[in-house]
This record gives sequence, C-alpha cells and structure tokens, in this order.
Amino acid sequence: MTALLAGIDTDRLRHFATHEAMRYSASRPNTQHALNMGEGAFLAGVPMHWMRDWPMPFPLLVESAKGAKITDVDGYGLDDFCLGDTGSLFGHSPAPVAKAVARQARHGLTYMLPSPDALEAGRLLTKRFGNFRWQIATTASDANRCAIRVARAVTGRPKILVFNGCYHGTVDDVMVELSGGETVTRSGMVGQVTDPAKHAVVVEFNDITALQTALAVGDVAAVLAEPVMTNCCMVLPDAGFWDAVRSACDAAATLLILDETHTVSSGLGGWARGHGLAADMFVIGKAVAGGVACAAWGLAPELARRFAVYDAKRSAGHSGMGTTLSGNPLQFAALRANLADVMTAKSYAHMEKLAVRLEEGLAAAITGVGAPWHVVRVGARVEFICAPDPLHNGTQAAAAHCAPVERAVHLGLVNRGCLIAPFHNMMLISPATKKGQVDRLIGAFIEVMAELFDQ
Repeated sequence: MTALLAGIDTDRLRHFATHEAMRYSASRPNTQHALNMGEGAFLAGVPMHWMRDWPMPFPLLVESAKGAKITDVDGYGLDDFCLGDTGSLFGHSPAPVAKAVARQARHGLTYMLPSPDALEAGRLLTKRFGNFRWQIATTASDANRCAIRVARAVTGRPKILVFNGCYHGTVDDVMVELSGGETVTRSGMVGQVTDPAKHAVVVEFNDITALQTALAVGDVAAVLAEPVMTNCCMVLPDAGFWDAVRSACDAAATLLILDETHTVSSGLGGWARGHGLAADMFVIGKAVAGGVACAAWGLAPELARRFAVYDAKRSAGHSGMGTTLSGNPLQFAALRANLADVMTAKSYAHMEKLAVRLEEGLAAAITGVGAPWHVVRVGARVEFICAPDPLHNGTQAAAAHCAPVERAVHLGLVNRGCLIAPFHNMMLISPATKKGQVDRLIGAFIEVMAELFDQ
C-alpha cells in the first residue's frame, strides 16, 4: 500500500527532494566555496545559528537586495517573498529610508540624546498606530520584555498569559507551551535554568472559556498576543473572539498587550486599528523602520499615567529596561521616513491587491492537483497549509506542519527563482512586488505541485 504524507506519495516526495537538493548544490559553486572559506569564524559557520535552518543544503549567500528581489553570489536573482521574515515587508532599501539613513550617517550614528527626527517619529507612530505614549527599542523582543515589566509593575501581579504556539521573540518569560493541559517550559530551550512556567499561563487561541478561567485566578498581569497567530501555521481569530478577550481583560483588571510585529502586514495601522480593538500596550518591530533594526512599544494614556505614579515611587537606579543603542538617531531617521513615505495607504492597497492574486493562484493550484491543503491570507501575508481545513488553535497549527513536504516545496521554489519564508510557508507582498513576480511564484508552485502529485 502506498504511504502518503500530506497527500503525497512518500517515495515520490523523497525522489523530488533529493533531485532538488542536488540541483541546488550543483548550481551554486561560488556560494559553497565562500561559505567553506568563511565558516571557521562563526559558530555553526554563519552569523546567527538559525541561518543554517533554511530548507536548502546550505544557505544562500546574498550579494545584494533591492525592492522585492535578491541576488546571490552565483548571480541568481530570486523574487523575494520572505522579505527578511517581515523585516523588509516594505521592500529592500526603500528609497526614502535609504536616503534618510545616508543623510543621518553624515551627522552621527548614536549619541544617547533625542533628535528632531525622534520627535516627528513619535508623532507619526501615533498617527499610524493610535494614541500611545511611546518608547523605542532595537527589536520586538526587547520591546516585549519592557512591556512585560511595565505590566507587572503597575498591576503588582506576576504572570503573563500567552496563547499556545505563540512567538514573541526571544523573551524567556513566555517561552512556554501546553502539555497535557498544563503550562510547561518549551522543550529545546538552550541553557534554561529558571522555569518560566512559574510566571506564565498558556491557553489555546480562540478558547475564550479557558482564558476567562485563567484570568479569574487574579494573578495575571497581562495577556500578550498577536491578533492573528502568525509564527506557526496561521490561525485566524473566531468572530467575536477579540471582543470577548477585551471584555475578559477588563473584568479581571488584566492588561492587553498586542504584538503587531507580524500583523502589521494586515493593513495600514495594523490589525487592531483596522478592527477597532483597543490595546493597553502596543508592540511593533521588524519592518517599522523599513529594515533598520528598530521597534516601538507604547502605553495607552491611562496606563502611562499609572506607570508614572509607580515610577515616581520606585527606588532610583536601573529599571531593567532599555539598551544604550536603542533610540539612536539612525533609527529615528529611518523610522520617520518609513512611516511618512513608505507605510502608506497607497502601499497597502498595492500589497493587498497582489496578495489576493497570490492567494487565488495558490488555491487554484492546490485544487488542480486535489491536494488536501488550503490557503490563508491576512492582508499582505499569504500561507499554504498542508491540512484540508482552517486551523483553530496552536495545537492544530503544530499538527498541520509537515516538515518534509514544506522543505521540499521550499527548495523546489528556490530552484525556480522564488524565495519564501524558511520556518513556515509564509509569503509576503511588498510595495515593490510586481504582478509578474507574483505570477512567477504561482507558476513555480504549479510546477512543484504537479511533480509532487504526479500530474
């Protein structure tokens, strides 16, 4: 009897994956040589160890990137739908951001004091995302750490509630998951000596009853969540879910922190603003400054007043929040340019239009081969998922991941000139993405599906 994986004959899948790996390796001698020459300086041979986790035999070595295209050292141009896993959501080196960075570089890169660009960037953050009192960080991980500290400080409560399968950067406090209905530390954590499960609570996304039960204990300072779960197979909120979450938080005097680092792809101002969801704190990172390392976290005015009272009473000394290079003038120059001239309604209209085209093209390809898969989209973010039905929570999302199939599809797309996100099946549309690039991705996906499903 033929063994199937996500509807694919496993022998056929193995043959396809082997062939594509050989094709990739044979086509990139310069990349292999350069990686071999330089690998001794880095742990695992790359600047960040996870760069080895791409589904290729070895990572691409990028020579340049512009707009929605990257070029590697072997001269191959790839249509980029990964876009730095959202970091370059608005394209590589948007012209207004590149000009602002070059201009600021002539006037200093860091001096631990505000600049005129900082003041204007603060105004633009409010214009784009809502009425918050802002602070700047270098990464969304840093921003989330600060938000958690503030939540605990003003509420006097120790615990943070997150949804099973979430990801909020490298924040130890919320590296937890559900196991047998209990909150436990995530498996695979390196060098973890404290137990974050003592100060965190996990419930399933879309389970309002479980959320209400957890908040009723009275020890949860804040719910930290993405409006849509994105760092697994995407999970959309049920109708009315977020209204119920907001009401439950208010009833329990628990704060709501929304991390829109990924869901900024959903539309101008993020998912919450587009859906009328009020947050007590708002976190945004990655793409907010057009690719320059920058993040922001904001407090709603009433919460800012509460924190000011707390802050005035605490002992002088280190707060445990902030890093020296955060809030530097280079960040503010890029942030101002991106918010004013790149992150616009016109850009989002273009992104949405092409994302719909991609969604429809991928769905047609899946239907065409009879695959038990589906496609999901949130604004400019599109994913194919190797499961027949929409997902409801993190447990279902984990079960829907099919690593051998996803790796094979990814590699097949790379060999056909298209790059998607490495850790799941996410594709992003930027303002720089062209209709022809979307059509090439759809065509490459059709080719790969035809080979996998013997069409």
